Amino acid sequence: MPDECPEVIALFNDLIEAQKALKGLDAKSKQLINIAIQTANRNPRGVQMHAVMAKTEGATHEEVVGAVVLNLHHSGFAAVLDCLPAAIKGFEGEF
Repeated sequence: MPDECPEVIALFNDLIEAQKALKGLDAKSKQLINIAIQTANRNPRGVQMHAVMAKTEGATHEEVVGAVVLNLHHSGFAAVLDCLPAAIKGFEGEF
C-alpha cells in the first residue's frame, strides 16, 4: 500500500504520532489497551504487533496475557483463544 497511496500512509502515521502524544496514559498502558482492543476485534496480527511494542515499553508477560484475557467476558472465549497465542509470540519477539 505505501507505493500506491503514500499520502494516505503519511497521514496515518501522523495520526499515530498524535495518539502517542496524548497525555494521561503512559506508553506501556497505551500498548496494553491496544492489545485489548485488537483482541476485541479478533485481530491476532494486531495483538502480536502491539505485544512486541508493549514489551518494549516495559510490559511483563503477565500484563500482556492479562490484556488479552480481560476480553473473556466482553468478547468471548473465541476471541481470547484466537489472540492469546499471537500475544505470546509477540511478547517473545516473533513478528
